[in-house]
Amino acid sequence: MTGFLGHIRTHATLPGFLAAVRALVRTDTLWLVALAAVVGLLAGGTVSLMTAATFLAHHLLAPGSNRLSGLTSIMPARALLVPSLGGLLLGLGGYALARKTRFRPVDPVEANALHGGRMSLRDSLIVGAQTVLSNGCGASLGLEAGFSQLGAAFGSRLGRQLRMHRADVRLLVGCGAAGAIGAAFDAPLAGSFYAFELIIGSYTFTALAPVALAAVVAIGVVHLTGMVLPPVSVLTPPAIPPLAYLPITLLGAVAALVAVALMKGVTLTERALHALPVPIWLRPAIGGLLVGLLALISPSVLSSGHMAMRSSLSDTPPFLIALGLLGLKALASAISIGSGFRGGLFFASLYLGVLTGAVFAGIISPLITLPVSVCAVVGMCALAVAVIGGPMTMIFLALETTGSLPLTSAVMVSAIVSSITVRRTFGYSFATWRFHLRGENIRSGVDIGWMRSLTVERMMRTEVVTFPASETVAGARLAFPSHTPRYIILRDEQDHYKGLVENVSFHATRYTDTTPLLDLVPADDEALLPETSLSAALACFERTSRPACAVINQKKQVLGLLSERYVLRRYAEELERTRRELAGEKYRP
Repeated sequence: MTGFLGHIRTHATLPGFLAAVRALVRTDTLWLVALAAVVGLLAGGTVSLMTAATFLAHHLLAPGSNRLSGLTSIMPARALLVPSLGGLLLGLGGYALARKTRFRPVDPVEANALHGGRMSLRDSLIVGAQTVLSNGCGASLGLEAGFSQLGAAFGSRLGRQLRMHRADVRLLVGCGAAGAIGAAFDAPLAGSFYAFELIIGSYTFTALAPVALAAVVAIGVVHLTGMVLPPVSVLTPPAIPPLAYLPITLLGAVAALVAVALMKGVTLTERALHALPVPIWLRPAIGGLLVGLLALISPSVLSSGHMAMRSSLSDTPPFLIALGLLGLKALASAISIGSGFRGGLFFASLYLGVLTGAVFAGIISPLITLPVSVCAVVGMCALAVAVIGGPMTMIFLALETTGSLPLTSAVMVSAIVSSITVRRTFGYSFATWRFHLRGENIRSGVDIGWMRSLTVERMMRTEVVTFPASETVAGARLAFPSHTPRYIILRDEQDHYKGLVENVSFHATRYTDTTPLLDLVPADDEALLPETSLSAALACFERTSRPACAVINQKKQVLGLLSERYVLRRYAEELERTRRELAGEKYRP
């Protein structure tokens, strides 16, 4: 503390204060833990404010009710009008944003995977407002996307404001997401492992303290503000019979297939709605109207479905009712996302998983006796694992929700089976599937941005030797009597690239003095563009089996030379740096 006060005295201004904090964080990891607590405080406040704003909006649909999905009935006029008007407002707002500025918010997973944790706080605030509007008007989506977006954005802003190391910024992004999800579910372990599995992409001992502290602080904030979820009561058996693990394993696979169908259904619904001959800003209003029509059948399809999920855990619906609700909720969620509403499928997947477990229990009841409550919890966690891609997150959520160790063991089996099934049959969670549709090859929050930043332009050597392509071997031998330089680039009269040859080939006895130099250029000769990525350059070397390639621009003018040996060395250096960061051995300037 004395050192901190000394830094403050010598840096009285705000830039000086930031410089002092930056110096302390870089020299002592305890200050990084303190920053994580600040991020958790902001994340908890975000969850509280967004939840309170959503409760106020829900009064438009059902006065006197805070949770729409817990309703048993709803006024038809409100069910049809409020989601439609909310969708219209969302569509017009999105249209205005698209016209005035480039609005492309970066997801926390994408930020950590590609951008070193860089997120726009302004864009994230807009996403948070859109999520509150979507959930508040009854769209069948959860608030968790807005929670994690804003929590992670606060961590990113704090880290970048202090000009912290790339790995530390990514860690603070994970702390923000951990605080947000932990506060949303009142589950610190689930929030922490959500950050490790999805946002940071790995678990390290050095990251445990800041991430866990952020989750605990955020939960403390929601408890102080009164926005904590009421406890849920689940009847759990004292033990799970060994033979029961066979149907539990099967349920994990079934839940995974239901989740894959849901994710594909979202994409198909999105394409169908986008094919409608209506303006883009009108699509959310149409989606809201369709969700309202489904809500006339059952209000449980509205909003995230959290109260309906908790009610179903306590009193599981019969087989036919569960089957009908499963179809309605899945369709409502697909319509909500496909029409342009903002939100996530985390909360919705929990309710869908409970319904899947209830349906499964009804199917196997003539063959084996397995408590419906067990099937509901196992189905809930298995389907959520398939959607969000975090097995440990859901295992700890089940433990923190039920407090039953035997049931947690059953959840662990189903979560592993669900994860494997999705990877073998589909290959993506919902978040990474959306990235895939945009052309991004992202599987988790593991940092792969360095591979994209290492372009050919950054690695090439600009000092190159060129020679006229119209010359013969005799002219080349005269110009280059020794074996240096190693590579010579051939060009025509307009300085256009014609090929790359090695110096040693000039002096080979198999070529006569009259042999044209162009005959020495291999048939599979390729040149690289300056914007080519490291991975594409390595693929080119592998494809051509050449030790070096020329670098040219779009006009085929020579810019430089890149050797495979140098690329492999840089690649190995970056891999080692990444390995050290994953192990918690960060380089610090």
